[in-house]
Amino acid sequence: MAAIAQMQREAERAEAARRRADASAQREAARAQAAYERARAADEKERKRLYAESRAAEVAAMNEDLAQRLEELDSILVSGLLTDTRFDLDKLKDKPDVAPFNPGPAGHPEAPPRPEAFLPPPPSGLSRLVGGARHEEQVRQGQANYQRACAEHAQREQARQATLGRLQREHARRTAEAEERTRRQHAEIETLKRELAAGRPDAVVAYLDLVSNTVFYPDGFPAQWRMAYVPESAQLVVEYELPGIDVVPTVKAHRYVKTSDSVTETKRPATQIKAQYTSVVSQVALRVVRDLFESDAAGHVSTIVFNGMVSTVDAATGRPVRPCLLTLRTTKETFAELDLARVDPAACLKHLGAGVSRNTAELAPVRPVLEFSMVDPRFVEETDILGDLDERPNLLEMTPTEFEGLIQNLFTRMGLESRQTRPSRDGGVDCVAYDPRPIMGGKVVIQAKRYRNTVGVSAVRDLYGTLQNEGASKGILVTTSGYGQASFDFAKNKPIELLDGANLLYLLQEHAGVNARIEAPDGWRDPAPDSAVPDRAAPTAGG
Repeated sequence: MAAIAQMQREAERAEAARRRADASAQREAARAQAAYERARAADEKERKRLYAESRAAEVAAMNEDLAQRLEELDSILVSGLLTDTRFDLDKLKDKPDVAPFNPGPAGHPEAPPRPEAFLPPPPSGLSRLVGGARHEEQVRQGQANYQRACAEHAQREQARQATLGRLQREHARRTAEAEERTRRQHAEIETLKRELAAGRPDAVVAYLDLVSNTVFYPDGFPAQWRMAYVPESAQLVVEYELPGIDVVPTVKAHRYVKTSDSVTETKRPATQIKAQYTSVVSQVALRVVRDLFESDAAGHVSTIVFNGMVSTVDAATGRPVRPCLLTLRTTKETFAELDLARVDPAACLKHLGAGVSRNTAELAPVRPVLEFSMVDPRFVEETDILGDLDERPNLLEMTPTEFEGLIQNLFTRMGLESRQTRPSRDGGVDCVAYDPRPIMGGKVVIQAKRYRNTVGVSAVRDLYGTLQNEGASKGILVTTSGYGQASFDFAKNKPIELLDGANLLYLLQEHAGVNARIEAPDGWRDPAPDSAVPDRAAPTAGG
């Protein structure tokens, strides 16, 4: 019995120990599970923290890009002042683009066969005594193999040399072609340099076009323009494609919302967007004019007309339109007096007498001070090709009456109600016309000068006096020649338009269908200067 009781106690102790071990294992498992859950929660928290930081950094980068974009738009003019736009045409000269001659395997001759490689070794020992005939046969066979190998080697060498010669000739041909292309390109550049020094219009435009291609603007700005140069008045007319208002960011700031894991935007006020767009347009105009004047080291350009256009779609008609948002005429002398690093662009343009859209955001147009088509030399070329010189009227050979009728007819065709007044003593015509358009229309005084030489500033002063005496809203001076710098300076900020001979020929062809020419006949003399002409009463309608 005692033994049985002892066995029972031992079993109970073992069971208790087992239960204690199970309980300990369960507690350890619970502790391990709790540690795992704590670690997983910490990892998830850390992952969420890192994710939130990454999104915040992403938004910060977006705001930094936004600030950088705004800085670019605000510093278009100032940043451009750091650039030297004078262009060295010699930098355009290419070098012959030909790789060094590399014949490849054909440039490495094959080593000729060696006789010892084909002949048997000299006999030795017993073979020298009993194998003489066999050795001689081996020698004859080796010599034959050697001769055959030499013949085959000669054929391969001949083929290699033929291939090498062909490759050398091809390389020489490519080199000569590249050198000829380079020679022609260098000759073209030298021709451009000579023509630029001589002030040829095409060369001046080509050079300034190269200059404009080296100037960089912020992303999204169209790199499009066209230029025309009038050597008689040293005037460059630029029609420049301005960016649309979409280049200005509409977002003021980005913000990351952690609770919804989203990025929100704070919109900029519309007034700020419009103001910055106007600033962009103004800065571009001033910078383009500055770059062109700065690059004109030869001094061919004394006056620049800038017309800033925007390509868009008319919301009312759905048709493409190109309104002019900014127009400016200024001289190099006037522009040189500006401290562009410190000016307010809008105030500066006002000082220069520029016409700026009253609502650039809505693309409200202004009238260009000079239409590009009126100075484009292509019109002259086209007329020269299509017309017969003998059949075209020469404006300097017409009688005063014929010339007066031509001018009157021209402006009538252009939509004005013109009435001829008494002719002036220099063979021109004085005319009072009426523009029937509401608001923009009114009375217009037109004077013309049949000159070969430059019209003096006194003629512009005469016109301005007539304009004031007549109470006209505008004065137009037309000449068969051109104007000097003083004339443009006097006309600045005044309701006066100066049309030179090129413009007159264009208007005659475009509106009156007259393909005219301006050539001084033998013995031609310009009328006496205006200062020698006695003062006369201002013309009156129908007078």
